[in-house]
Amino acid sequence: MDTFYLILVLFLLLNLAGGLVRVQRGPTANDRMVASLLFGTTGVAVLLVLAESSSLPALRDVALVFSVLAVVNTVAFVRHTWDGSNAKRERS
Repeated sequence: MDTFYLILVLFLLLNLAGGLVRVQRGPTANDRMVASLLFGTTGVAVLLVLAESSSLPALRDVALVFSVLAVVNTVAFVRHTWDGSNAKRERS
């Protein structure tokens, strides 16, 4: 079973490498933000797999903190990029 977990973690790390390429080459800020969300989601998945394979419940807590930080990251990005022009058009 440990071999399965190792292969799963390697696959997730390859996804992170693909996201890193998107962050570097992403033509827009939205592409970079989606790649950042990929980092958060994949990081949480890696931590959960490692917690299961090594029987360390503390890694689940770290994964929970990372998932909350990913939400905060998304909210900060949306607040930074939102200019309010859409809200003005909806009121009219």
